[in-house]
Amino acid sequence: MRILLTGATGYIGKRLIPILLEMGHYLVCCVRDTQRVPEEISEHGSIELIEVDFLNAESLRNIPTNIDIAYYLIHSMSSSTQFEKMERDCAIHFKTYMQKTKVQQVIYLSGIVNDQQLSKHLQSRKNVETLLASNSYALTTFRAGIIVGSGSASFEIIRDLTEKLPIMIAPKWIKTKSQPIAIRNVLEYLTKAIGNNQVYNQSYDIFGPDTLTYKEMIAQFAEVRGLQRTIISVPVMTPKLSSYWLYFITTTSYKLAKNLVDSMKVEVIGKPSNINKILDIQPMSYKKAVKKAFIKIEQNSVISSWKDSLISGRFREKISRYIKVPEYGCFKDIKKRKIIDEEQTLDKIWAIGGNNGWYYATFLWKIRGYLDKMVGGIGLRRGRTHQTKLSAGDPLDFWRVLYASREEKRLLLFAEMRLPGEAWLEFKIEKNYLWQRAIFRPKGIWGRVYWYAVFPFHGFIFRGMINKLVQKDA
Repeated sequence: MRILLTGATGYIGKRLIPILLEMGHYLVCCVRDTQRVPEEISEHGSIELIEVDFLNAESLRNIPTNIDIAYYLIHSMSSSTQFEKMERDCAIHFKTYMQKTKVQQVIYLSGIVNDQQLSKHLQSRKNVETLLASNSYALTTFRAGIIVGSGSASFEIIRDLTEKLPIMIAPKWIKTKSQPIAIRNVLEYLTKAIGNNQVYNQSYDIFGPDTLTYKEMIAQFAEVRGLQRTIISVPVMTPKLSSYWLYFITTTSYKLAKNLVDSMKVEVIGKPSNINKILDIQPMSYKKAVKKAFIKIEQNSVISSWKDSLISGRFREKISRYIKVPEYGCFKDIKKRKIIDEEQTLDKIWAIGGNNGWYYATFLWKIRGYLDKMVGGIGLRRGRTHQTKLSAGDPLDFWRVLYASREEKRLLLFAEMRLPGEAWLEFKIEKNYLWQRAIFRPKGIWGRVYWYAVFPFHGFIFRGMINKLVQKDA
């Protein structure tokens, strides 16, 4: 079948692609920027990439009309205070265009929306489901509980809380009940529903077998990790204070933390149905889902993460806009060193950041990360999705990968920390020399003040870093 996949570079979309290809389908993947699509996707013979912005109805004309099945996986939870309007507009534009195609079935992944007092986030998901319904195609909606899987926002938040805090003073929403579901099961529902007329024009709640409070989830998570944790809930923490609490302790952005806190007050309990029997699925327990997630993490095979999204940092536009590094009106720190072992140097460059640190004066990078976080930036908390692989669009601490090619021996990063200007960091090997270029384009007088204030530290840090990169290890 010809399948249209929206949100192809998102958390769910990235994981659906290999499964759908293995099933023998041809994929038309909608992306906002083809520059940030991994090579294994962009160069696959059964994948067609279409550049589409669903907020711009005109751009949908790029989508072919000979589509059999379409997945609607577009969410704007962490991108803006106007996410409700954005989600409504995207849904209307999608439906309007789909009604002009040959699509037979649209599959939509939503959230469980049974509570009487829904958060703005969940209410928006419910509204989108209503908007997507059509007489031109069959709509199948799966409403999922909290998704448990390596890289999911909820999983990473619970992981951060559990592994960082032996004693936890938590908000009262720690007692809110939910029914978490494994990412593997979510993908089963999404793929087994293809072309199944039993699920046409139906909505189903999908959830795991356990009903747990957040406190119980943290306790079971700690048990899987072999940790002892004490959790004390307090009733006095306001939603705003709760958002800051999540933001400073976990890897999440403040906007996402704010929307998550709004949703965490709502019980996410699903309504039973016969969907498990129809699709022959047996959801796994919460503990088993956590164990499966850590198998992926330990094997360095996390396919996608919520941090992959450009909106987890400063980006609001296409990466291609930043790939051409400016030459004029910039401050530069350029260093060059002769290479002893090219492959080893490339390995070091491709493993930079995250758990490996920055090879020299990493404590100063950490201080810069803390300072960034104090002013509402992303800090170093995102780390990196994979320990040795990099692709355009990947997060790398408080940088974003703009370009990564081992064949061309070039890595280009763009700074997403809070700055009075724009900054790039480039590593490139040419004629057995490593070039390291730090480029800063200041914004106003404060940009210039900033550059001169940090310049002494840059000379120290960047010199030490390039020396370590070319140094041959024993």
